[in-house]
Amino acid sequence: MLIGIMALQGSFIEHANRLTELGIASFEIRQKKDLEREMDGIILPGGESTTIYKLLVDLDMNQLLKRKIEEGLFVFGTCAGLLLLAKEVHNHDEVFLKTMNIVSRKNAYGRQLGSFRTRGSFADHDDLELVFIRAPYIEEVGKDVEVLSIHEALIVAAKQDNMLATSFHPELSKDTRIHEYFINMIKGNI
Repeated sequence: MLIGIMALQGSFIEHANRLTELGIASFEIRQKKDLEREMDGIILPGGESTTIYKLLVDLDMNQLLKRKIEEGLFVFGTCAGLLLLAKEVHNHDEVFLKTMNIVSRKNAYGRQLGSFRTRGSFADHDDLELVFIRAPYIEEVGKDVEVLSIHEALIVAAKQDNMLATSFHPELSKDTRIHEYFINMIKGNI
């Protein structure tokens, strides 16, 4: 199995570290030719969504990435990655990939000083560390979207077909269960 990690900005190294701990090979995607490689899945890391998307456009990768996801490439978006996948971002005018049937809110938990760590559940896993950094949340889910995690009555993780999105940063925790969940999606076990 081989996972591509979008490495334009954000916490891509931490995702690679979690995959290495699981014995999963990965590579960094920095230009279009990297995105054209064969891969089993792709991770869109946390970072600054507007910056990441601008770089995707400038490097002529946005349409190819959107097409690959729509054609079934497994994708895991964390924080900014969730915003890139969302069909709509209520408080932001930028148009992103718009592949996942969710409506999100950018920086919903406030600025950098509003960042926090807490414990929560995800799918059938309990007591995971959830790291929120200027995090979005999901305001609405549409057809075929499964809610996987709720924190203080707000949706913070969801899955739709080949797409997984979290408001928080599982790559910044030592717990690998959410990355394992993504790998199991790719293997067809979920």
